[in-house]
Amino acid sequence: MNKTIYLSLLLLIVWITNLQAQNKTIETAGDVFLFAVPAATLGTTLILNDKKGTWQFTKAILLNTAVTYGLKEALNKPRPHNNGDNAFPSGHTSTTFHGASFIHRRYGFKYSIPVYLAAGFTAFSRIDAQKHDGWDILAGAAVGIGSTYLFTTPYQQEHMELTMSSGKGEYLLGFIYKF
Repeated sequence: MNKTIYLSLLLLIVWITNLQAQNKTIETAGDVFLFAVPAATLGTTLILNDKKGTWQFTKAILLNTAVTYGLKEALNKPRPHNNGDNAFPSGHTSTTFHGASFIHRRYGFKYSIPVYLAAGFTAFSRIDAQKHDGWDILAGAAVGIGSTYLFTTPYQQEHMELTMSSGKGEYLLGFIYKF
């Protein structure tokens, strides 16, 4: 092997090592999203006076929580780097993806994009904090999304409109709700 390959392998090892380093700020932000996403999602149903949506959200989050913690206890998978037990599935990920998929299913994909970004960041934060591996995250997302799809029906979308315009380097995002 030549020097370029050795140097590439060395740089790859250093890069992977840095990826594995814990960052408390990222972990804390993921913890904040754990509470902020469901609160914002539930708040959306309350602001829109969407009682049917509030009930659907509640049923789905209860199922999500029961399945997530049932699997954690039943499987008792150890966390990476011996950071404890009950790793599978990720509860942070299942909760945040539940919120994102609820907004997606109930109000439409374009409204769920910021929430999916928050859910994805939360999943990343759990791997970065060395609390979960990829399978834990994937299972958490599946449980969260699956619980939503069992109970959530689309909202009458003719009442809402999301708009965006841009010009000369300026961007305007608008939300219209028709009563």
